[in-house]
Amino acid sequence: MSQCHKSESSFRDPCGFIFTQEKQIYRQINQAGKKDYDLLMNSGLYKELSTAGLIICHEETELQSHLEPDKFYKIIKPEQLKFISYPYEWSFSQLQDAALTTLAIQKKAFKNGMTLKDASAYNIQFKNCNPVFIDTLSLETYVPGSPWQAYKQFCQHFLAPLALMSYCDIRLGLMSQSHIDGIPLDLAARLLPGRSLFNIGILTHIHLHARAQKRYAGNVNASQIIKERKISKLGFQGIIESLESTVKKLRCHTNNTEWGDYYNNTNYDDLALNNKKLLVKNYLEQISPDQLWDLGANTGEFSRVAVALGIETIAFDIDPIAVEANYQQGKKNKETILPLLSDLTNPVSAIGWNNKERQSFSERGPVHTAMALALIHHLALSNNVPLPELSSFFAGICHNLIIEFVPKSDTQVKKLLATRKDIFPDYNQEKFELTFASHFEILQREKIEHSDRTLYLMRKK
Repeated sequence: MSQCHKSESSFRDPCGFIFTQEKQIYRQINQAGKKDYDLLMNSGLYKELSTAGLIICHEETELQSHLEPDKFYKIIKPEQLKFISYPYEWSFSQLQDAALTTLAIQKKAFKNGMTLKDASAYNIQFKNCNPVFIDTLSLETYVPGSPWQAYKQFCQHFLAPLALMSYCDIRLGLMSQSHIDGIPLDLAARLLPGRSLFNIGILTHIHLHARAQKRYAGNVNASQIIKERKISKLGFQGIIESLESTVKKLRCHTNNTEWGDYYNNTNYDDLALNNKKLLVKNYLEQISPDQLWDLGANTGEFSRVAVALGIETIAFDIDPIAVEANYQQGKKNKETILPLLSDLTNPVSAIGWNNKERQSFSERGPVHTAMALALIHHLALSNNVPLPELSSFFAGICHNLIIEFVPKSDTQVKKLLATRKDIFPDYNQEKFELTFASHFEILQREKIEHSDRTLYLMRKK
């Protein structure tokens, strides 16, 4: 019998949990979740949601429980996702689409006598640019007269960060990383500008909601009062409709950022750009990766070379405007690309209970192939990361590496060094090759035409 390992992020729901066996992901449904799971499957709701692409598909198995057999009812095998992302890595529109997907599921569930018992943003994953709900056990039987149990969580996980990103600054979406259970509504209310009070949805679901929480905070009977409060079916639907309208109307107001307009300010001419794309394409065709991490992808100009070859691509960038633009294009063209926010000098760390609930950036690797184009000079010169550190970092996250070396003679590097002392005597092509050779075998190197740059294809030793 192969070993089973319970997911360290799956412990909060008594109705079941996630585990892995032979590198496959499964979900155990406990007896506590039997009634709701059976209703989901027999009511036609699962078929409706899966057909619409709103919920992850699964198949029932004949497996028996080896982890908690005394609680066991059934084991299902969900569709396997190659990469798990988190809300603090999403652009504004990704979080907005995830919120609307959650509400769409709630509306369909309500028509089938069910409701979402939680509305965590972590219940959503992206299959390329398509949000999909992954927590099958979040759907439970609706009890007439009961309020929406997930209302507060939805406001904290979705509405609060979206409002802050819309009214204040797009970068405030990163607050979700330090508030794993959602942004407190009183904090959101204090940060939002006064003009947000004129938005009836924001006023109701954040400002007044926060005041209500404060009012009940010192009341020992608060939980009982909430339990006894009844809400009509029409009133329940009204809350969902109001949340949906509020979320839809929020807009991502952006100003130019350092990298958001990168390709209009680069020192590449068309010949150099096209030659670089051709070299990238040739390298990718040689190694045929099943998945690519494009680090420093900007708006995905070179990510789409991989996409055109049918390669599932995760496109990371530090700039929220670039990631937003990349997502919008990927969504419009239905591409096999997932744009995500990532600061490689401060990568996402493992957080949550016991620092194991959400994985770090590197824990989600290693990937077959990573690509680092027009990136290493920023890390080495702007952020003072030595070449040996860079070589070790890339060796830890990938098996194959496509990387571009940009020398000091390049005009972009000259700009980086124009306002600071050059303290980087070891930053040269010879030292770069020697350093990376400690972890990688250099398979190919090609000079990019009409530039001083060189593109490398490497394989980890």
